[in-house]
Amino acid sequence: MREPEDSIVDMLDAEILEDEAQDEFAKYFNGKAPKVAITTGSIPSRDTKEFVYHMMDLIPGITYYRRRKFYLKKIIKFLIAKDFTDLIVINEYQRHVTSMMIIHLPDGPTATFRISGVRYPQHIEERGTMTDHSPELILNNFTTRMGHGVGRMLASLFPQLPEFEGRRIITFHNQRDYIFLRQHRYIFDADPENKEVGLKPRIQEIGPRMTLKLLRLQQGTFDTTEGEFEWFGTNRMYVSKRKFYM
Repeated sequence: MREPEDSIVDMLDAEILEDEAQDEFAKYFNGKAPKVAITTGSIPSRDTKEFVYHMMDLIPGITYYRRRKFYLKKIIKFLIAKDFTDLIVINEYQRHVTSMMIIHLPDGPTATFRISGVRYPQHIEERGTMTDHSPELILNNFTTRMGHGVGRMLASLFPQLPEFEGRRIITFHNQRDYIFLRQHRYIFDADPENKEVGLKPRIQEIGPRMTLKLLRLQQGTFDTTEGEFEWFGTNRMYVSKRKFYM
């Protein structure tokens, strides 16, 4: 059983709803379309390039910029001038994708996630076919105030006007502070044994799939010298297997 925490909130609480209406993500839930950019290190590996390719399929309208030798602060200034709303930076170690930084523009916050369990569509059996329609989003089990904010940050990367005819669903499911990202397509099959019942719904995974683990949450945009951290995960914080933060 999970240890009780003061940070667990009721998402329908009047104070929480008021905070939502005034936070940095509110305008994206009220009609403003996100404009997202993605980049990598200066010399991305083949694995990183493939990851970026699938992220560009996942997030509608995303734009890739080659990093070259530009510092992140310079890239952030350039993107703010171009009215981008978010920057995703893919990091690697020993030529394999290890983490992802999401920088919300123009004023933050900045979140860094460890990435594991990546599986691309071509490795998923009986996978569905992706379309270009804007997906429906499901955020599940983000129960604390911080978790709720992280969920809204992830959701704000996507247009909040789903095109239902595409039948795409993207799910961010939080379980024990691990965020499982899955993409499905729901389909309807006729029941050959009982035609009077009508169509039977089912879901078919599209991919990609991955698991995210929040490492750091920083106020403002990326700053290694003067940035203030709202949350910094350490191994000591997870000594108790019943205490979670999102």
